[in-house]
Amino acid sequence: MAVVGWLLAIGTVWGITNALIKRGALIADEAKRTAAAKTENSERSMLGSFLGDWIQLLCVWQYSLPFLLNLSMSVLFVIKLGDSPITLAVPVTNATTFAVTAVAGAALGEKMRALETLVGVVLIVAGVTLCISPPIKGFS
Repeated sequence: MAVVGWLLAIGTVWGITNALIKRGALIADEAKRTAAAKTENSERSMLGSFLGDWIQLLCVWQYSLPFLLNLSMSVLFVIKLGDSPITLAVPVTNATTFAVTAVAGAALGEKMRALETLVGVVLIVAGVTLCISPPIKGFS
């Protein structure tokens, strides 16, 4: 059962970093627009433009730090996947990630439908609880 704690922790970190990555991407996009307004549009190849955009995005710490933390949790997930059944690991982490992303996004000021989000989070928590609960005797 200790692995469930790890799966919940991984899903929680993924959810928080998803919201922070989105916020960081918006900050980077605003910086890109500001820089583009100050300079002329130079001719770059498609590959050069793609690489330049990625480098510029990774230079924004509000994006790159949550991104690196998110990736490190992906490595930990793969490690923990070896210790747990996939039928438990995937639903628990994905559901937790979804619920925490909604809550973290709301905490960061994202606009959302409060009632629908609350109902969704409650259903997710109920589903995860069913996944990690021991079977009821007589119903197995």
